[in-house]
Amino acid sequence: MKDRINQRKRALARASALFPLVLALALFTGCSKTKAEPAAGTVVETNTDPNVFTMQSPGQFPLTTVEVRKVADEIHVNGLIAPDVNRSIPVVSLGGGRVVEIKAKLGDYVQKGQVLLQINSPDLSSAFADYQKFKADQQLADKQLARAKLLYDKGAIALADLENAEDVHTKATTDLNAAIQHVHVLGGDVNNPSPLLPLRAPISGVIVDQQITGGTGVRSLDNQQALFTIADLSTVWVLCDVYQDTLSRVHVGDIAEINVTGYSETLPGKVINISQVLDPTTRAAKVRIELPNPHGIMRAGMFVTATFRASQPVERIVVPASAVVHLHDKDWVFLPAGENQFRRVAVQLGSAEKDGQQQIISGLKPGDRVVTNALQFATAAEE
Repeated sequence: MKDRINQRKRALARASALFPLVLALALFTGCSKTKAEPAAGTVVETNTDPNVFTMQSPGQFPLTTVEVRKVADEIHVNGLIAPDVNRSIPVVSLGGGRVVEIKAKLGDYVQKGQVLLQINSPDLSSAFADYQKFKADQQLADKQLARAKLLYDKGAIALADLENAEDVHTKATTDLNAAIQHVHVLGGDVNNPSPLLPLRAPISGVIVDQQITGGTGVRSLDNQQALFTIADLSTVWVLCDVYQDTLSRVHVGDIAEINVTGYSETLPGKVINISQVLDPTTRAAKVRIELPNPHGIMRAGMFVTATFRASQPVERIVVPASAVVHLHDKDWVFLPAGENQFRRVAVQLGSAEKDGQQQIISGLKPGDRVVTNALQFATAAEE
């Protein structure tokens, strides 16, 4: 029993001797972690401005001074080919009825006067009936006037009777001419009476819209829509969106270069209109370009690229393309801000130069210095 008590006393004594050593080791380890320094190049989180970064080794990020040079001011936008509304004609029928034959369809090229469809028209039949009636009345008035002149010359009738015959003849002739004109307006031919009304193309061009099919009823002129729309595509429009921040660089009268995917030829167009109202969703204005299309290369609905180029060169700041990084839907450069600090600045980009330089429209000024490799800096800042 005494031996067990002595063993416990010796164990407690050894534990008491080790406790100060363990405590000292723990304190030493805590102090070592507190004094550890961040790795070179990482950001020290002491800035409240999210666009300011403090780097421990700024020398690893070379700087370059921005350059000012005269360049051709260019804007590249996407566009859509559309018919010129001033050269687009809706085709309607002046007479109602039912379509019995369609001779042209959507996308066809038609010549002026070509028959597009035929309508079995009660209106035309009624016009021919009026023509026949007024023609008979006019023939009777001719005979009556000839007889009245003969009798008046022989003194058999009074002057008033002759004048009455002349008045009847004049009215009959007027009614007949009106009936002939009515038949012509509807599209008929008085020398070939037929209930079939031909609808003819008013101009030469391409059918860009069709709202009629075989057997369809055609209503009267007052409440019918256009059966066809024919567009002269020898001149077309290019409709493109130019955003608010670049709108001031586009003017009516500017020349735009139009490029179509699949075609090597570049076609010159002229800006003829800039909308005074911006789209509330995209904050862009519609710009209308008039484009000659003598060979019919441009077709309605084609997607194109329009390049607006200023007639005179402008001074523009340029930096190496590597000095710009795209983050959070914006383009950024990094400028030294004193000591080990750098400031991130948003810029608006222009066109890229052939020698690897990038045009800067806004955000920098002459004399500014920027980090040459913005991607490397941004990567180090995030570590």
